[in-house]
Amino acid sequence: MVSKKSGAGLAAALGAAMLLGGAGAAHAAPAEGGAALTKTDVNQALGGTTTGLGYAVAPVKDLRLDPWANSSADVLNNGATVQPVDSGLAPVGTDLLTGPLSAGGGPRDLPLVGGLLGALPG
Repeated sequence: MVSKKSGAGLAAALGAAMLLGGAGAAHAAPAEGGAALTKTDVNQALGGTTTGLGYAVAPVKDLRLDPWANSSADVLNNGATVQPVDSGLAPVGTDLLTGPLSAGGGPRDLPLVGGLLGALPG
């Protein structure tokens, strides 16, 4: 706050503004060719994007999808298996898909999705 009794502070602020304003005006004029932007290094830009994406995607890969995994209330713990009539075919069940989730796994542990998530950084 400026004191009303002394105008020395106000005069000093006014003088500094005039000095800085004059110096800024001298440097504000662009060069003859105009302003030029520097070229972007594509490798550094992609490296930074990949690193940032890795930090953002890594927690999603390990996110626990079944909140009741390894508990008595887990509904994915119940599997269904169908035994074909012909003895030459293998039984088909849901344990292949629900097993990793009921054990507390995330998207990385799923059979098909886990391989696709391996292509993402993180």
